[in-house]
Amino acid sequence: MNPQAPVRAADDAWLTAVYYRFRAWSGGRPFWAGLFTLIGGIPIAYFPYADLRLGNVTIAMATTAGAGSLIIGVLLITLGIALWFQQSIRVFAGVASILLALVSLPVSNLGGFFLGFLFALVGGALALSWAPGKPQDAQDDAAAAKAETYGGGPLGVPGPRDTETAYATETTAHADGGRNSAG
Repeated sequence: MNPQAPVRAADDAWLTAVYYRFRAWSGGRPFWAGLFTLIGGIPIAYFPYADLRLGNVTIAMATTAGAGSLIIGVLLITLGIALWFQQSIRVFAGVASILLALVSLPVSNLGGFFLGFLFALVGGALALSWAPGKPQDAQDDAAAAKAETYGGGPLGVPGPRDTETAYATETTAHADGGRNSAG
């Protein structure tokens, strides 16, 4: 690579653009809840059908509830993907993920040897606790409206009310509704 070769901004910025686009996409949805729920469904669905080979010895972890494990795993994977694309179902998906994780304990090899159980439980809890944020403009408008209601004080400190006078004497203390300044 020649250090004196011209570098175009488009060559350097594509990775940054992808990163910021992903951050904007994942910031407006319960991304981590969906990821944990999806990851939790994989071991729950996989372990009942897996074989472990140690030399010439094959250890089958298959159980009689293999179909139930597959259904629970596929449902958790589906809920994880649905959380990414349908933010409005976050409460349903969170409760369903937690219930499916609990059901996977007796059904599918202790919830995928506790690995899938813990991931699905954390994903369901994250889905329940996630709340959509307000856009930046709405936050600025709310802060400006709050500042206007307080009056003209620096840093949001309320200024004097319209009914009070800037100074208080014996005659004005009772005229202001009994309020008197101590300084």
